[in-house]
Amino acid sequence: MSNKSIVIFEDFPVRRKWMEKKEKWYFSVIDIVAVLTRQADYKKAQSYWTTLKNRLKQEGSEIVTNCDKLKLEAKDGKKYLTDVADVETILRLAQSVPSKKAEPIKLWLAKVGYERMQETINPELAVNRARKNWKNMGAPEKWVEQRMRGQEIRNKLTDYWQVSGVKAGMEYAKLTDIIHQEWSGLTTRQHKELKKIDKENLRDTMTEAELVFTALAELSTTHIAKKDKAKGYSENSVSAKKGGGIARGAREQLEKATGEKVVSDENYLAEGVRGKRIKG
Repeated sequence: MSNKSIVIFEDFPVRRKWMEKKEKWYFSVIDIVAVLTRQADYKKAQSYWTTLKNRLKQEGSEIVTNCDKLKLEAKDGKKYLTDVADVETILRLAQSVPSKKAEPIKLWLAKVGYERMQETINPELAVNRARKNWKNMGAPEKWVEQRMRGQEIRNKLTDYWQVSGVKAGMEYAKLTDIIHQEWSGLTTRQHKELKKIDKENLRDTMTEAELVFTALAELSTTHIAKKDKAKGYSENSVSAKKGGGIARGAREQLEKATGEKVVSDENYLAEGVRGKRIKG
């Protein structure tokens, strides 16, 4: 199996698969159970998961519901449908398995849960944590300020989508892609390919100029959607095209005046790229 499809936890192999549309890693549940129970025998780990799955179903747990099935490669080289789950579900599963290996995860979850609870009471904590994370990535103060302003604008847009009947998840992603393609000429996936990134957050690799035009596109979309009183995905997609179009017009004018391209292949936070001018 390729290095990308398998990771090693101590001496236990854990199969995984990257889901492009959801932009998430999905891990083999049986492999995780094997880690938690320290069970090297695959069939015994599979039997343990079958028993646990039935118990969780009877208890009405959402863990089993949140598991998907994907074809993963087995030791015999063939691919079989296997129960898989994302990181969030795996961490919840770890709490259902009596295991010494699960204890560090449980402690970490408790800590994170406390931090999130505190952030709900005091949102400033979340803002400060984000600022600290971006600075730890090596971002200069000016970039951090622009990134945070862009996130605030983004949040106002998604707040409107929420109250106007847009479904979180896939519909948010589709609308975001419409906006992005309208202003930049590229889908978010194409922009990621241009920057040679995969699961990283695209905005965390953008130049200051790219952040500015992304923010302009989303700010315009919010204002237009509110003015038009857009409801649901279909009407908001029209607003998204209009909002992205306004930012595209501004981008084209700037590029004509400066002779420099706004959309860049540079990963702004990558080593050797920080602080450089946008390529022409």
